[in-house]
Amino acid sequence: MDIAKNNKLAGDIWGGLAAMLVALPSAIAFGVTIYASLGGSYSAYGALTGILGATALGLVASVMGGTDRLITAPCAPAAAVLSVFAIEQIHNGTPDESVLLQLTVLALAAGMLQLIFGLIGLGRLIKYMPYPVVSGYLSGVGLIIIGSQVPKLLGTPVGASLWQALSEPVLWQWQACVVGAVTTLAMVLAPRLTKRVPASILALLIGVLSYFGLSLADGALLQFTGNTLVVGPIAVGGGAGHGFIDGFLGRWQGMKQLDLEQAKDLIMPALTLAVLLSVDTLKTCVVLDALTHSRHNSNRELIGQGLGNLASGIVGGLPGSGTTGATMVNMSSGAQSRLSGVFEGILALVVFLVLGKMIAWLPVSALAAILVVIGVRMIDRSSLDLIKSRSTMLDFAVIVAVIGVTLMVSLIAAAGIGIVLAIILFIREQIGGSIVRRKSYGNQTFSKKIRLQQEMLILEQRGAQAVILELQGSLFFGTTDQLYTTLETELKIRTYVILDMRRVQSVDVTAAHMLKQIKDMLTERDGFLIFSRLPQNLPNGQDLQQYFDQVGLIHADSQVSVFGDLDEAVEWVEDRIIEQAALHRENAKPLELHEIDLFKGCQEEALVALEACMEKRSIKAGKRIFTRGESGDELFLIRCGDVRIMLPLNDRQGIHLSTFDRGNFFGEMAFLDGAPRSADAIAFTDVDLFALPRKNFDMLADQHKMVATKLLEGLARVLATRLRYANAAMRALET
Repeated sequence: MDIAKNNKLAGDIWGGLAAMLVALPSAIAFGVTIYASLGGSYSAYGALTGILGATALGLVASVMGGTDRLITAPCAPAAAVLSVFAIEQIHNGTPDESVLLQLTVLALAAGMLQLIFGLIGLGRLIKYMPYPVVSGYLSGVGLIIIGSQVPKLLGTPVGASLWQALSEPVLWQWQACVVGAVTTLAMVLAPRLTKRVPASILALLIGVLSYFGLSLADGALLQFTGNTLVVGPIAVGGGAGHGFIDGFLGRWQGMKQLDLEQAKDLIMPALTLAVLLSVDTLKTCVVLDALTHSRHNSNRELIGQGLGNLASGIVGGLPGSGTTGATMVNMSSGAQSRLSGVFEGILALVVFLVLGKMIAWLPVSALAAILVVIGVRMIDRSSLDLIKSRSTMLDFAVIVAVIGVTLMVSLIAAAGIGIVLAIILFIREQIGGSIVRRKSYGNQTFSKKIRLQQEMLILEQRGAQAVILELQGSLFFGTTDQLYTTLETELKIRTYVILDMRRVQSVDVTAAHMLKQIKDMLTERDGFLIFSRLPQNLPNGQDLQQYFDQVGLIHADSQVSVFGDLDEAVEWVEDRIIEQAALHRENAKPLELHEIDLFKGCQEEALVALEACMEKRSIKAGKRIFTRGESGDELFLIRCGDVRIMLPLNDRQGIHLSTFDRGNFFGEMAFLDGAPRSADAIAFTDVDLFALPRKNFDMLADQHKMVATKLLEGLARVLATRLRYANAAMRALET
């Protein structure tokens, strides 16, 4: 046991170390890209916020979230949202200190929103965001990151736009271009050369070495003063530069000056950031579940992520999410539990404390190169395959629309467009699928009631008066026309319309109004609208029968019937069709032997001999005639009443196999093969029976072979007819 624990702990430590080596360079790069927009002197401050974010998120989110092996760290979506926000504020003339304050509030607000998402159970909904919306959003974020890093990659002055940097080569610094190109090449080729060292670490190391290699020819690269090519020294205390502690305390004091108007302006960016971070985290959790055959708790994970981002905001770090790259490295390095995330946070802090001074020499262009590669990898190139099929063109259009709004308007607007397009995609999916799962007629699909051949012939001839539709999915304004179109011709010629609602997920007012129109059209022709299996608890909590009562669809004097089972509805319609054909017989008077179809045409002497072998029995409604598994070889003939054959599942539940009524027989299987009963026979109403034990039949066969032969031939004929109807019903289900 101790060895297993030690191995698990060692795996978590190594996993945490490997994850830190992947997450930390990216976190530093994200911090630099966000805060560099405030001026070159803030680059070092940005690097510090990335390190603090990696530390706080690792320590808090890993403990409170609870998803094993998940690594939470500053991420690309956070960098995109915050850097765009910072640039917009700078262009609007907002003072630097005010922007710093707003960035802190944004991180805190996003964490609080994630916490609320988890507490109210939105975790299950966020992870079902449509793929085209997520793809477009993340591709847009990737493009924003690339656009923001290219000027840094080329070494242009702070504040230069992407187009300005690309169109004015005179602004480029060749040293930055060389370091950026070498780092990019290392980032791309590293995974092909070795899997042991994370690509970002190897690329950053090569970028630093190339920078110091260039310094041999240009001594100015070894000075901080006026050098915009490196991050620069990180000031933790006060004094020169932007001291972290002074800045931290100043921001918290500045919270008091945040007015209501400023707070309103932060709502949408905070909501956008919270949703993006949540989607990114839950997407990683889903991937992790697939690889580890586990199942994460979405809501608990959002609570942990929210607390982690709150902690990161409090200490002045960047917000983040569960990141796929660091998580995969963590898992492949032997991590077993969430402790690996804690170790990642601790080790990030240790690296800062031990190697903090070295961070000052990190080349900005090397960090930019790493982010450019990350941005390129975020672009969903596989979405181009959606152009190849007409059925997926709308999905591709959604991706392009979200990317376009992201680039031309803002991430906030793209979030709103994404939500609208998600709704459109949902409606498209609902409309595209068929609301009618199966359609059949009363002369194709029969109830489980076993009827005499004469009655079955009537149902074959007149059963088409009934149409049976099994519905599925959401019955709402987008699918009502589809249902009405399916029924439009049927309403003119059918007397009975049966709608089976078992697989219906929701019904709105438009659908209810359409069903009332169908009811009115049937009533004009003296027809019936029949519902079966109305759900009592839909996914939205709706009781469908209660809802239909409220909208006036079902009431006592209307020609609308409700049945708990589809078979009951079909049986009710069959009874009415047979009754209208004047074949309905009174069940009050028990049949005599010569009145039963099986023995019609038999001589009176033979019937007398046969009846002498039988017992007359009366069974009260609800009583068992025989039970599954018991021995018994009687053949039962029904003189009056109904008998149901049930296959028991447990003490309380059973499957209704068939119903036999007056003039029919049952129990023939045990009568013929002598095996135990295969199901339960229950008197559905008060029943009078003829019971013919097998031993009595055998004695009869010795004395009256012709009578016995006639009986067996009759049984075979009826059983063959039943089998034919069963085959026809199965074929109807397949079509």
